[in-house]
Amino acid sequence: MAYLGDAIDAHLAVAAGDDPELFRELRAAFVESARRQLDLLGRSRCDGNWEMAARRLKSLAATFHADDLAALADEALQGAPGEPAVLRRISAALDSIEPTD
Repeated sequence: MAYLGDAIDAHLAVAAGDDPELFRELRAAFVESARRQLDLLGRSRCDGNWEMAARRLKSLAATFHADDLAALADEALQGAPGEPAVLRRISAALDSIEPTD
């Protein structure tokens, strides 16, 4: 798996231009949104909630061409609600791009 943050950072750099503070804020907002979907995945007990959170995560990842994260969301869509292995992989992927300010 390539460093997940590369694709995200490239898209955020275009949006933020030469404003490093805006870049950091946008990056933190991306991670927060992805973590929110991961939390919803972790709390899902039915197929509908699991699918909705996985689709939202996939959409967020696709917006920033984070193909590895989108692939993990696809994996979640194929799995059962609460699948611990995919939840761990998504969490690890997000840990790798967590802002380090």
